[in-house]
Amino acid sequence: MMRLTSAATITGGLAAGAAGTAHATRRADRQFTLHGRRTGANIPDVLTVGLPYFVRYDLTDADGRAVGTENAHCMPVTVGPDGSFVMATLVLALTDGMITASTAFQRPLPAVTELPLDSRRWTHEFAVTGGTGSYSGAEGSVTIEHLTRDEDTLTVTLTDGTE
Repeated sequence: MMRLTSAATITGGLAAGAAGTAHATRRADRQFTLHGRRTGANIPDVLTVGLPYFVRYDLTDADGRAVGTENAHCMPVTVGPDGSFVMATLVLALTDGMITASTAFQRPLPAVTELPLDSRRWTHEFAVTGGTGSYSGAEGSVTIEHLTRDEDTLTVTLTDGTE
């Protein structure tokens, strides 16, 4: 009897452990695209190590409806004639909650920043660090493609562990 009970306990524990593992790895992925138009920035004419700047964009969805703002706080860590290495935090303040993210990236613009016309397209990715409202417990990434100096496209990919 003791052997049967022990075997049943071990088998039950293994089944519960496997079910717990399966549940822990199940995730729901969501992806959506937003379009931004710059409405504010204090980017200096010449980037300087340690001198922070911010940018702000109004965001719309694929149907052109206003859905919130994109706000980034950036800090150049190195600056050279071909660009700078920047650490940045991002807050997407959306109608149904906020998404926070951070990154470090090579900004491929010259130290004398942003020509008003014919600016270079470039992309960088943020790691989602959290969220509020509909995005509570969010994980994932935000990829930002800078189309022009004043326009960008954000692809938000969320892995939500809070099913």
